[in-house]
Amino acid sequence: MDAQAVSGSTGGSGDWRGRAVCVAGLGVSGQAAARVLAERGARVTVVEARDDDALRERSERLRADARVTVRLGDGDTLPAGTDLVVTSPGWRPDVPLLAAAAAAGIEIIGEVELAWRLAHGGRGGREAAPWLALTGTNGKTTVVRMLACMLTAAGHRAVAVGNVGAPIVEAVLDRYDVLAVELSSYQLHWSSTVAPRAAAVLNVAPDHIDWHGSFDAYAADKGKIYAPGTIAVVNADDPVSTRLGGPDAKGFTLGTPAPGQLGVVEDLLVDRAFTPDPRREAVELAELADVRPFAPHNVANALAAAALARAYGVPPEAVRDGLRAFAPDPHRIAHVATVDGVDYVDDSKATNPHAAAASLSACRSAVWIAGGLLKGADVDDLVRACADRLRGVVLLGADRARIARSLARHAPEVPVVDVPDTDTGAMDRVVSAAAGLARPGDTVLLAPAGASFDMFASYGARGDAFAAAVRRLAESR
Repeated sequence: MDAQAVSGSTGGSGDWRGRAVCVAGLGVSGQAAARVLAERGARVTVVEARDDDALRERSERLRADARVTVRLGDGDTLPAGTDLVVTSPGWRPDVPLLAAAAAAGIEIIGEVELAWRLAHGGRGGREAAPWLALTGTNGKTTVVRMLACMLTAAGHRAVAVGNVGAPIVEAVLDRYDVLAVELSSYQLHWSSTVAPRAAAVLNVAPDHIDWHGSFDAYAADKGKIYAPGTIAVVNADDPVSTRLGGPDAKGFTLGTPAPGQLGVVEDLLVDRAFTPDPRREAVELAELADVRPFAPHNVANALAAAALARAYGVPPEAVRDGLRAFAPDPHRIAHVATVDGVDYVDDSKATNPHAAAASLSACRSAVWIAGGLLKGADVDDLVRACADRLRGVVLLGADRARIARSLARHAPEVPVVDVPDTDTGAMDRVVSAAAGLARPGDTVLLAPAGASFDMFASYGARGDAFAAAVRRLAESR
């Protein structure tokens, strides 16, 4: 049985008193969910498969503050009497606890679904803040932060939440005018009643196939962001996004916009979707120079954010002012240094082939640093599309051999350096090898196309290691 299909009785009700709720996972979202439910009278048991000093300290605080039961070192056994499971996003549907809940007919939801139900039940008559939601394989965090800046520039009390920033179960209980909500495919998998005011699928490319089981299942979970009555926004340049949004969706494109779309005309971002007469009227929103960092895929990000903001009635000048106020997060096409005429760029957030392709497409000639955990994704299309931009490639990480085989098939003339090391000095050797391949005018680009967890604690730690190695290289010259 599909655990997602099991229907429970919570619905929009605000009465959680006496409910026996199992919260699966003691991460940020699990802790927030446990606290909010306990405050509303639920009997909460948190289960976590791991057990270490940090988790013990976290669990003691939770026990003391929220009076919940915490069970460490056993993530498989469903607590007796459970009538609802709230799972953390990363827990796969086939883990024993969730499989047992599904088999027993117990509803399983995620923190996002819980937040929606909390916001739409038991609020004493106060209207819930509308959600402007987005998902996609790449660009989600950039777009949601751009969107929050636009909403703020328009005078709304807004915040970016969901898969970024504050836990959404906390934000929905605050007095925001509107929420900019980033949603992952995991979060959408465990959602069933969420209905945003407007929603966008930025792009869909193979990623997390090992979790979802197939590309079609992954795409279907992305498409759940479009609920009945939601204003659908699609990427008109992405066929899967376009298909998921349906025929009445508004679109954004890097080309000249048709009626019903936002797009680019010369050096301007323009709106032909949210205007009084989309067939005859185009509204200027911003200049290309307002998009930072400038790269084609980041222009698409800006257009997606603008579409959601315009769907909420944000005026054109607030779109422009929001883009100008936006500060990019680290490890996203971040220029680290120029050494001997070579630019060193950290795009460690490019954790899948689609993101790496977008990053490479912004370079005329690159020494590409790639590797990590590919999560079941194929790299042939990426290598084939970017082969003519590659001065050389330096490979590291667990799945580097798969990238090497693609390079041998589709870019056999490109020199490749394999760095098998996994010790703390590995990134210095990677950067040194890249410097040896690069020529003045080239870009040494860390855009790994894979996740970082084979060698680093996070993509941020990987990017920091790269930047530190580049600085050491600069000091040695």
